[in-house]
This record gives sequence, C-alpha cells and structure tokens, in this order.
Amino acid sequence: VAFVGAGPGSADLITVRGARRLAEADVVLHDALTDPALRELAPDARWIDVGKRGFCDSTGQATIDALLVRHALAGARVVRLKGGDPCVFGRLEEELQALAAHGIACEVIPGVTAALAAAADTRRPLTRRGRGRSVTLATAMTRDGDVRAQRSADTEVCYMAGRQLGKLARALRRAGW
Repeated sequence: VAFVGAGPGSADLITVRGARRLAEADVVLHDALTDPALRELAPDARWIDVGKRGFCDSTGQATIDALLVRHALAGARVVRLKGGDPCVFGRLEEELQALAAHGIACEVIPGVTAALAAAADTRRPLTRRGRGRSVTLATAMTRDGDVRAQRSADTEVCYMAGRQLGKLARALRRAGW
C-alpha cells in the first residue's frame, strides 16, 4: 500500500513519486478533495471514493481500514490517495495501524499541504527572517462545532474552518491576531 499525497487541489501539484505509484496502482482509495484529473494517471485502476466532508463520515474509518487490508491481502497494488499531505490531518496513523496489524508493508509519499500551497499562491511566506520563526498547523473546529483559535506560534494556519470563517476570524482577534 502506498499512501500518496495528492497535493492541495490541482492534479499537477502531485509529486513525481506520487504520480508513479498512482500509475502502478490496481486499486485507488481516494479522498473527496482529490482532483478527478488524477484518474488520467491510473485509468485502468479501480477507483473507490472513500472521502469525508466536514464531520459527515460518508465512509467510516473502519470501512476504509477494511478496504485497505482486503485489497492488499488480495495482492492488489493499492494507493490510498489523500488530499494535501497524508501526514497532516489525514488520519494516516489509524490506517497505518490497520495495515501493521495484518503485516502489510506500506510507504508514505508526502504531498504539498494546503498551508504551503496557500502561502505560495498568495506570495506570503509562512516564516520570515527575524519575525516568523515558528508555524502551527491546527484544525479550526472541534467535533462538537466549537471554533478554537490560539496564538502559540508566529504564524497560525487554520485548517477546515469551512463555513465558520467569520466565527474563526472573531476568535483569532480575541486570541491577539
């Protein structure tokens, strides 16, 4: 099983190694936010949508884990295609544990996370000499719908704010931003 970071949206932001693993895949379990154009890299693979949006688990984690294990044990070359980078808010640890419990080998191929892509697109670096020496990546909302903001680094990157941007902006101001 190869966990591949698809990047932050556009298909051409996938890494070369990620594109190679995708081209070798028999089965691709993909997230909701991966660019459909990536299918061109693996046209003969079986594509299975296991995406989640917000707190609505359209595909439960246990189901995703079971699909990974089932296809890998059947001998398929499996790619778990995740939006952004698998190591940033991607539930990677849970899926790695499921594979390890069955002795299934895997690799993790990083992708461009949204924080880096947004910084590049807006030409606003996440770090600055003398002023910006630290970066925090945080989820904006808790499972119960609370919006949390803090000031624990020189740059705070808030993921998954969704429809709560106004509420998040007010919380960030209260936190000193």
